[in-house]
Amino acid sequence: MSASQSAARRTVLKGAAALAGAVGAGAALTACSTESKSGNGGPAVPAEPVELGAAAEVPVGGAKLYREKKLIVSCQEAGQYKAFSAQCTHAGCVLDKIVKGEGNCPCHGSRFDVTTGKVLQGPATDPLPEVPVRAEGGKLIAG
Repeated sequence: MSASQSAARRTVLKGAAALAGAVGAGAALTACSTESKSGNGGPAVPAEPVELGAAAEVPVGGAKLYREKKLIVSCQEAGQYKAFSAQCTHAGCVLDKIVKGEGNCPCHGSRFDVTTGKVLQGPATDPLPEVPVRAEGGKLIAG
């Protein structure tokens, strides 16, 4: 093999290694995208009113996760409801559970106060967006 063929071969191999690294980095970034973990890239808050079900399902002093609607509703006093997006502000994953008043993000471990939407543990830095909610005819309507 001549010196020029050897140099050309090294150039091709370096290019292939760089391409493989770029593909790997792209896959790693995709893992943190809003498209993953049921976030589906949709809006963090409903565009139009959404019926959540019976208001009585949200206990006074507690909260309920409506994962399929991407919402959390808390009730600190009878008849007083607050709702927040259940889509993590870090990478868009939908929260998976509420434990001791904290909404949990299954993707990277962020935790949010379900009564205020505030970040309790990162990597998220922004609070959950508040969503208007009202009780109407015994049912909760968000948005």
